Amino acid sequence: MSKSIEILVDPKGGASVRTRGFAGSECREASRFVERALGRRTAESLTAEFHQGLQADQEQRQSQ
Repeated sequence: MSKSIEILVDPKGGASVRTRGFAGSECREASRFVERALGRRTAESLTAEFHQGLQADQEQRQSQ
């Protein structure tokens, strides 16, 4: 899957940022510049991709 960042703006000027194709906290790092440009974050919903990446990181640390 390719990586992408979607910025959605509603008719009242509210904006949301969605990332796709990123694993774990990589999505936060990739979208940080957009979030800073848009202003204060009011909510956050983490995707299954985020949690899968965290689980892979934990498994890798345990096997070392």
